Amino acid sequence: MNVIEINNLTKIYNESEVKVKAVDNVSLQFEQGEFAAIVGPSGSGKTTLLNMIGGLDKSTEGDIVVDGVKIGELKSSKLIDFRLRNIGFVFQAYNLIPVLTAKENVEFIMELQGKSRVERDERSIALLSAVGLGERVNARPAKLSGGQQQRVAVARALASKPKFVLADEPTANLDSKSTETLLDIMEQLNKEENITFIFSTHDQRVVNKARRVITVEDGHVVSDERRA
Repeated sequence: MNVIEINNLTKIYNESEVKVKAVDNVSLQFEQGEFAAIVGPSGSGKTTLLNMIGGLDKSTEGDIVVDGVKIGELKSSKLIDFRLRNIGFVFQAYNLIPVLTAKENVEFIMELQGKSRVERDERSIALLSAVGLGERVNARPAKLSGGQQQRVAVARALASKPKFVLADEPTANLDSKSTETLLDIMEQLNKEENITFIFSTHDQRVVNKARRVITVEDGHVVSDERRA
């Protein structure tokens, strides 16, 4: 069953009166529980494609159906609520709130969802323990290494119990050991909780873990390889 359907998607940016097609007539489908990587050189359109799947950027043409919902037709408030309840994001720059502890960063999404304090406490501690940070729950981002901050970001992305996690270059700033740990954590959660993970990456370590690799160049999908 397809849970994400991308139909004839195009994104055009107007840069200094020059139109640039970042994504050009792309159609793709993703099933629940996929562990997929979108790869390609810088400027190929992979991040733009990921952002449109997550509703962070609007398409110029075409549509995206996520879990039966055409996200391009949602009004701003409805789109925010849909993302909050269905999609977790992991960004290259971590995007943690510096004045909050690791636990408070993870809790933040659940607080927006209206979850009780007890539920927020239990899930945030459980998630941070799952990513190997059970002893750093009260540390602020400045006291954590890059790898630790990215693991907090993964825990935060999972806090809302999303069906989908979209990760944009999540390993770009990490060393080999931190990358291996982070990918193992995400692969385990993918298998245990059937969460769909879609990465935008040019990191071969991520590509090696992926069970599906979609290659984009100049806004086009040039190959789509599924692995056992």
